[in-house]
Amino acid sequence: MASTVTTEQSAPSRPGYGQLLRTKGAWTFLVPGFAARQPFAMLTISIVLLVRHTTGSYGAAGAAAAVTGVSMALFAPYSGRLADRYGQRTVLVPGVVVHAAAGLTLTALALAHAPLWALFAAAVPTGASVPQVGPMVRARWGARLKGSPLMSTAAAFESVTDELTFVVGPLLATALCTAVTPWAGLVTEAALTLVGGLLFAAQRGSQPTVGHAAEPGEEAHARVSALRVPGVRVLIVTFLGIGAVFGGMQVSLAAFTESIGEPGLNGVLYGVFAAGNMLSGVVCGAVAWKSSPRRRLVVGYAALALTTSALWTVHSLPLLAGLGLLVGMCVAPALITGYTLVEDLVPAGARTEAFTWLTGAVALGQAAAVTVAGQWEDRLWDGAGFLVPMAGTVPALATIVALRSLLVARGRNRTVARGVGHREPVTVD
Repeated sequence: MASTVTTEQSAPSRPGYGQLLRTKGAWTFLVPGFAARQPFAMLTISIVLLVRHTTGSYGAAGAAAAVTGVSMALFAPYSGRLADRYGQRTVLVPGVVVHAAAGLTLTALALAHAPLWALFAAAVPTGASVPQVGPMVRARWGARLKGSPLMSTAAAFESVTDELTFVVGPLLATALCTAVTPWAGLVTEAALTLVGGLLFAAQRGSQPTVGHAAEPGEEAHARVSALRVPGVRVLIVTFLGIGAVFGGMQVSLAAFTESIGEPGLNGVLYGVFAAGNMLSGVVCGAVAWKSSPRRRLVVGYAALALTTSALWTVHSLPLLAGLGLLVGMCVAPALITGYTLVEDLVPAGARTEAFTWLTGAVALGQAAAVTVAGQWEDRLWDGAGFLVPMAGTVPALATIVALRSLLVARGRNRTVARGVGHREPVTVD
């Protein structure tokens, strides 16, 4: 077995980021992976700002962004399954080329004031071809760590990385769309996706092995869809609610800053929200948790539902920034715990697919949220869109509480990761 695993097994019981980043070969996929996932954080807000500029309607802008999100949610799991079976590079290279072409087509149609149906038609391939770099990076961590205690730290690190992109991405997209030209955000997103995706795909040495022989106990699960795992279905509902937070915040913050005559502050407010997520993610990865992931998910999601329920009551800029920071701080624990649970619930041969189901659920929740929030901002009162995050998280919390027994791995004595022996039983609540 590789020396990396040996080092991890003899490491202290409290693994940290330093130990994680010393994992052999990690930097070969971390740096290009960060570059390749950056455009994803720019996509929705770039579409919203461009279509809002060309149509004058947040409802139309939200609908166009929603079609992109729905398309991504529907196609992402198939992309993950193909990556598990045929390799990440095989899926990624044609995907980024199609995405760049579709994004540029959508931009041209919006600037030509094409009818809404034409924008929807271009939004479908734009969303379907979004490169699933985050799940692919997580799968590479799984292949490197192979059941190590560092997997939880890796999940936290990836959440922090995701949220760093959501700090930089919306700020960059908003600055380009407001200070340069309304189409600059989407064009930049397409260009960065193409370049970053090809750089990431070039890192062949770190991608998970495909076509491996199943380990004992894994054979029956090797080609089974991750959706067949009951706990994954619960996590999908969980991540739908998180997507509603992202989508509702994006549209509602854009509408709020425009209503006070400061549209340039949209990226700042969303950056504060994402910064809260990033900071709490750093803390989550540094803490040696004694409670089970299932309990942490219930508690963390309850805090998220509580904070989002107060958003619609706030009408001042400083208070909204402060509450947005708190909401962001509650998102990261739920995301990190959900991704950590996948490592326990899903066989190694289906984890990229499982991660893409969760990513797709976030995109679907975000798509529904931007549509509803856009319609409510247009037709109801200013700030009505802030009701959407609450509407997404409260039902999801009820689902988690009712079905929390499904979030414990069954048959813990079977091997679910290649090259690792049977796991020792762990205490669960």
